[in-house]
Order: sequence, then structure tokens, then C-alpha cells
Amino acid sequence: MNAPAVLSADTARPLVTTRLTVPGMKCAGCIGKIERELPKLPGIAAARANFSAKRVAVQHDPALGEDALTAALLGLGFEAQPVADNPLGDETKERKRLNRALGVAGFGMMNVMLLSVSVWSGADGATRELFHWLSALIAVPVIAYSGRLFFASAWMALSHRRTNMDVPISIGVILATCLSLYETITGGAHAFFDSAVMLLFFLLAGRALDAEMRTRTRAGIGALLGRMGKSASVIAPDGSTRRVAAKDLAPEMLVLVAAGEALAADGEVVEGISALDNAMLTGESAPEPVGPGSVVHAGTINLSAPLRIRLTRVAEDTAIAEIARLMDEAGQSRSTYVRIADRASRLYAPVVHSLAALAFAGWMIAGAGWHQSLTIAIAVLIITCPCAMGLAVPAAQVVASGALLRRGLLVKDGSALERLAECDIALLDKTGTLTLGEPRADVSQLDAEARAVALGLAQASRHPLSRGLAAALLREGVEPAVIENVRETSGAGLTGQWQGLAVALEKPAGEAQALATALRIGDRLQTITFADPLRSDAAATIAALRAEGIDASILSGDRNAPVEDVARTLGIFAQAEASPQIKLAALESLKAQGRRPLMVGDGLNDGPALAAAHASIAPGTASDASQQAADAVFIGEALMPVALAVRVARKTMRIVRENFAFSIGYNLLAVPLALTGLVTPLVAAIAMSVSSLVVVANSLRLARSAR
Repeated sequence: MNAPAVLSADTARPLVTTRLTVPGMKCAGCIGKIERELPKLPGIAAARANFSAKRVAVQHDPALGEDALTAALLGLGFEAQPVADNPLGDETKERKRLNRALGVAGFGMMNVMLLSVSVWSGADGATRELFHWLSALIAVPVIAYSGRLFFASAWMALSHRRTNMDVPISIGVILATCLSLYETITGGAHAFFDSAVMLLFFLLAGRALDAEMRTRTRAGIGALLGRMGKSASVIAPDGSTRRVAAKDLAPEMLVLVAAGEALAADGEVVEGISALDNAMLTGESAPEPVGPGSVVHAGTINLSAPLRIRLTRVAEDTAIAEIARLMDEAGQSRSTYVRIADRASRLYAPVVHSLAALAFAGWMIAGAGWHQSLTIAIAVLIITCPCAMGLAVPAAQVVASGALLRRGLLVKDGSALERLAECDIALLDKTGTLTLGEPRADVSQLDAEARAVALGLAQASRHPLSRGLAAALLREGVEPAVIENVRETSGAGLTGQWQGLAVALEKPAGEAQALATALRIGDRLQTITFADPLRSDAAATIAALRAEGIDASILSGDRNAPVEDVARTLGIFAQAEASPQIKLAALESLKAQGRRPLMVGDGLNDGPALAAAHASIAPGTASDASQQAADAVFIGEALMPVALAVRVARKTMRIVRENFAFSIGYNLLAVPLALTGLVTPLVAAIAMSVSSLVVVANSLRLARSAR
């Protein structure tokens, strides 16, 4: 965060924060420009850019409106818009333009390369000139169309007297194209359309990958907010109801929430008894019984009877919106990696083009003439194209991700493997992570008659325990009995008639029977217990993590007793009843100690922790929001993919380091040769392609790393 600007004493009012969408941020230079220059303007105390979300949070005097802030950003060369106009930072149009440009560049590259191969193979005279003209006819429109994204960005930056990564790229592409046209018109031996188009294609491919990753990040927050009810039935003083959109709800409104409906705001129950599915918000697997006086939150689902609720917090003040904000803020801490990568890219282009310029100037001074000097400069430009360097990380990541996918783990974030390799401590949620997260009934004590009756009753309800009981009985091949007059009463259970007898699935007496139900058939009463079993390989996974030097512990929002049971079984430390804020604080504390925590969780309450952790993994049964927040998702009942991901990630980083070493060695050898005029553009193009192939071949060694 930047140092606050000096605000005058008479305007020393409480500052407010406004978030703006700035799609024009391209690199670390743009971030630095905004964060450095914006606070220098009157009334603005600080600015912080989130590159992943393409947003800027501006802390400013309340007297400044959004129009003034967007004007200030435009003065720095960045178009901006209020977040309200584009709440999820949707860049669909820009992404489509990017994909079209990538497709056109790919089409042009393939065709121009085919013609170039003929020239490289020895085509001469009129044939070579014909191929050069054909290449020009294809390449010039392709460069004009696909390159306009870079040209427009570069012009925008230069027109506001600043520079960005697109400026040297645009200069290089235009220079190579102009010289190629000159060679084509004058019947010269070499044209470099292939190099210019290829450069555009690889750069656009990188931009498309970046856009896709940022879209997924925004989708996570969108999925989280999607859990909230979209509207609510507001009860008027005369008792009538009307549907009101969630954004128009206000505190103190009285709303009616029907069974099966998601809550649209936080509030307090004033009438009715029911049970809420809070699992996505708290991690607690058992339904939470609620009655008058109970505090309820947006996003939870009313399972049985209607409730009347007095609203207390709405829209952006709800607990679920707070979790979304925490995820957004936590996501900013990851931008360190993005900034490092962009800083490297920002330095690379000027260095390369400076070398090319030095080569041109040096050979001109040496008397080589402008044509030869420019040809050598372009050879330097081509031979130092960052293809091998650019492939060093993504090629290894793609191969390793494919290997892990075959073992049931989907890596979502391209840089997740790098962070997974660095983790030195693991925090695991209990419900749904170490355990399967599904109540499983013990039906071993039931006879055939009881099983049939139990299934007949359980199938009539959507209560989690009923679903768990029905699933267990169906797995046993039980045929349901025909139950008549089935009725479900909130807080009491299911009742019905079977062959003239009263039958019921009802709540057993005693707190210790929280995860249990009682089956009544006439005067006969049997208790059916439920358990949330550990994953079968949970202990083996903890041992495998220890073998990698990673200590594991439990960080759960669940109650003390079940968490301690699991911790005792696995022999690890545990912290129970942790809210999203406590989980986030625990992670920040570890990071402050220099640790790099791996978070594994599934609940909605784990979302901020998953986003804030150094790396994170969620099971495939996790909430949509948690899956979106996590770096990786494992599928199936086995937990071992978590330990496997760490092992493969460390192998991947060894391959990445080898790729980098080769790329650096290649440039150290090739650049001096190009600078001294010993490499033609043709040889430069071949060398660049071979260097890329070597990096890809080395990365393919990871294909068997997950075995």
C-alpha cells in the first residue's frame, strides 16, 4: 500500500474506498504506475491494483465521485469503469477479440511457415519472389488484425507519455514487417514475415491463457455470491406478501422463507421452527435446527417448515458477501507471482530491443550499411524471441497437470504447481475433507421388515439424514414398504401408517444422539446411528505428507468433539470451531512466521482460507465456490492425490529449473553469435524453434511422474 497523500485539515473526513474496473492493466509497469501516481492527486490517499481481477481499490475523500476517479485514471492512460457497471469484471468481448486474433495469427503462422520452408529448402529466383509475395499477402493482413491489440495498447501508452510491455513488441513487429516488405518489393533474399507472425501468435497465446485464468478467478466469487437467494417474499403490515429483489431488501423488513428456499439476507427468526442446511457456510454436516430468536445467514437453505425472519443485514453487509470480499482481498496476495512474472517480461523486451538497437548502431558505425545492419538487428530480435524461456514453465506445468489429472487431481491454476512445491505445512478441514462429508447410516441392526419401513419413510424426505439412510438401504438392495399418510414435521421427523401400524422416523432423545434417528414401528423403537467416516487413506496421506517434510493438522469449523475424535485417530494437532476469519488469521500467522501453508478444505467457510493459503486443494464434492477458490480439485473418495500433488509439483519445479538453465545457456551462446553477424535470420528462426523443442521434450519427462 502506498503512503497516504496529504489531505487538508478542513477535508479530513473519514476516507472511503471505491473499486474500479481497469481492463487496460497489462503488466507490472501498469500496476506500479497506478499505485505510484494516483495517490499524488488531491483527495486520493492510496490506490491498490488487483491484477488478477483487473481492479483498482482507491481510498479517497468522499467528495470525489466515481467520475473524478475514472477521469484521474484516464489521465494516467487507463480507461476505467465503476465496478457496479461490471460487477464481476466480465471481459467477454475482450476475450473474444483476443481469441479471434489468436486464431487468425495461428492460421497465418502455419501458412507463412509452409511457404518459408520452401524458401529455406532452396527455392530461388522467381519462385522465391513468388513465395515472398504470397507470404506478404497472408502476413500483412494477419499482422494488421492480430497485432492491433498490441498496437492500440502501445499507442494509448505513448499518447499519455508512458510506456508498457506492448511498446517494444509493437516496434519489433512493425520493424520486421517493414523490412520484409522492402525485401519482397526489391527481390531480396530474406523476408521475415514468418518470424513476425510467429512472435504475435506466441504472445497472443500467453495473453489468452492469462485471460482464461483471470476469468476462472472471477467465476469463483460469482459462484459464491450465487449461493444467495435472488429475492425474498416481504410481508406487508396487512399480511400480504410481495417478491422483492435481494438488492432492494432493507434491514427490519419481515420476510417469509418457504421450505427449500435459499435465504437472501441475514436476519433473525421471529416465527416458525425448521432446520437449515448450513454445511456450505459453517462446514457443519448436520442440519441446524432454528426457531424464534435464531440468527440465520444469507445463502443457507431452509429445509422443512416456513419461517418468518426479520432482516438485519442485507446485500453487501451479509456474512456471505463478507466471505466474498475476503476471497477477493486474499486473492491479491497471490498477485506477487504475477508481478514477478510480469516484471521479468517487462525487463526482457527492453533488453532484447536494446541489444537489437545496439547491433544496428554498432554495425552502422562499422560501415556495414543500413540494410545489413538492420538484418543483423532483426536476427538478434528473432534469436532472442522468448519462446524457449516462455515455454520453460507452462510446458512443464501442462505435462505435469495432465499426469495428475489421470490420477484424479485437476490443477486449475497454472502457477499452482510452483506454490505446491514450496509448501511446508498442511492444514486440513475435517468434514468433507478428511471425512467423506456424508452421513452414513448403520443399518446392520435392522431386520428386513424394519429396513423396508425405514426406506419407505426416508424416501419421502430431503433431510440429509433421510437421504443418508435411504442411500444406505438402497445399497443393501432393500425394497421400500408402502407407507400411507406420510407427514413430515419440522423438528419431529416423519410419521405414517404401515399395515395399520403407526410408523415414524423421529428425533431420538438425548444430545449424544445428534447424528441419529429413531425408527418406530407400532410400539417397537430402534435407534439408527449415523457416522461421517474418515476417508480410507486419510492416515496414509498424512504419512505421505510427512515423508515430503510437511506437517499436517486440522483446522475445522466443526464442533470440538468430532474434530478431536478425528485428530486422535490420525495422531495430529487440531483446532475446532474456527470461523472463516479465524482460519484466515491462522494462515496469515503462519505466513508471517515464514511458513508456506497448504490448505485443503471443502466448505463455503473455507473459501477465504483456500484463497489466502500459499496453495490450496479442494475435494470434488466441495462447494462450487470452494472449488473455484482452490488451486486444484481431487476427485473420488481417496485423499492421496493431495500428497501426490506435492510430490509431482516438486518434480515439476526441478524440470522447470532445467528448462530455465537451458534457455539461459541458449541465449548466452546465441546472442553473441547474432550480435557479431554470424547468424542469419533464417538460422535464427531455426535455432529459436529447436530451443523450444528441447524445452518441450524435457518437459515430457513429467508424463510418468504421477505413477
